[in-house]
Amino acid sequence: MAQQKDKIQKQYFGRILEGQYSAALKTRVSEGVGVFVECEKIDHQIIPYIAAWHEDDRIIWYEYAGQEFCDLLDCGFEKLAESFRKSIIDQRVYRYKDREKKVEEKIITRDELRGAWKGLREEVKESGRVEAVYKVLTSDNNTVWLKDQASIETFEEDNTCISIGFLTDVTKEMELKDLFERIGYIDELTKLPRRSILDRILEINIGNLQRGHIADFVLMIIDVDHFKLVNDTHGHQAGDYILATLADVMTSTTRKQDEIGRYGGEEFYGFTVGDITIGLKFAERLRKRIEKYKFTYKDKHIPITVSIGLVSATQAGKVESLTADQLIFLADKRLYAAKQGGRNRVVSDV
Repeated sequence: MAQQKDKIQKQYFGRILEGQYSAALKTRVSEGVGVFVECEKIDHQIIPYIAAWHEDDRIIWYEYAGQEFCDLLDCGFEKLAESFRKSIIDQRVYRYKDREKKVEEKIITRDELRGAWKGLREEVKESGRVEAVYKVLTSDNNTVWLKDQASIETFEEDNTCISIGFLTDVTKEMELKDLFERIGYIDELTKLPRRSILDRILEINIGNLQRGHIADFVLMIIDVDHFKLVNDTHGHQAGDYILATLADVMTSTTRKQDEIGRYGGEEFYGFTVGDITIGLKFAERLRKRIEKYKFTYKDKHIPITVSIGLVSATQAGKVESLTADQLIFLADKRLYAAKQGGRNRVVSDV
């Protein structure tokens, strides 16, 4: 135990363990530092840290941080908080509309961060967690992205909060995301993947199916019923509102294995791994959610329904000769049957 304490003291440059703080706070920080000291012995891709702040003060300091953090910013531990603060280009904050499904990204610039610190602190204190990505300029003028995931603990007696968590380098992922957005991966109106991405999804999953990595998958084409009437009656701005809101509604209804994208115009596509039964459940979940949702534009309620045609890969013929065009043709044929059958319905066979 004494040996562990000596190790902590050698790597400790914080304030709490040697300051006028409660025994509970000191114990928590000491435990955290001890665990992270041991973590540093393992070859890993994460940077552990413990940050702290007084609730009435904007200054944050570090009770502990992995050596890689200091190396990244080319500074000593004592200057880490200041160096990190100055290196931030922007912060991406992620808020959950639906705890399991819908995530909103908000970009806060360096200048905005200066004025927003109090509100952000209150928000993370209330939620008890941090989930953000920092765009950081390093000392050698390279840009890196650091994902921050941490839990927040408040010690009222000390008027102090601590954040215990990890930073992860997600530069490759964020650069890829930015590239996709620049080359038109994302539809500007709906913020959904475009039609071109569907071709890649089908190509990858046909290959997975043929190699036996998956047993089946489902493609669906989704069309807004009587959309021309919405534009003619309420105007094209109302139509744009419907499409953008519809995208949010559908995205909030998906699970991790489901995909939603914009096919073109008022048509969308859906994709999920699994057989036709799983696909039908997904499609019906979407249809019912849209039917019940109250689309309101300029105080006017606009009832919206969708028709959906879907096909599973194993329904489409021989797996070894399956093509994306076959799947799209069959899904579109079943969508037409749904329209002819009265709309606001799902068709999986004709």
